[in-house]
Amino acid sequence: MNIFENKIIETHVAIENWLGKGAGDHEALMAHFSETFSMVTLTGACLDYPALKGFFLAQRGGRPGLSITVDSVEVLETWPEGAALRYREIQSQPSAATTVRWSTVLLIKQGESVLWRHLHETAQG
Repeated sequence: MNIFENKIIETHVAIENWLGKGAGDHEALMAHFSETFSMVTLTGACLDYPALKGFFLAQRGGRPGLSITVDSVEVLETWPEGAALRYREIQSQPSAATTVRWSTVLLIKQGESVLWRHLHETAQG
């Protein structure tokens, strides 16, 4: 696995812990994301960094038992400052239906860090 694939897995572990267990540090979680982060959600809503920050603050531990599985990670393109990847994400929890989504992410290098710059999610029907 390369640094970009590792970043996808590492970030989802942090999100699973935050939402499912209420575990982790909010600033450490947000450190995965660029301050210029943008996202298109499953419902078509557009979020920016402040909206994502607010979402995580409001939802800490809000999805008890959440399990996130990431697979089918594919590097679409790399360049010296970043990469575009596609992956499948499966979310399940005891009290809700399992959701499956395909996502395309743009990751950027900033110093020694790899950050999420843009994410587009599409539900698998």
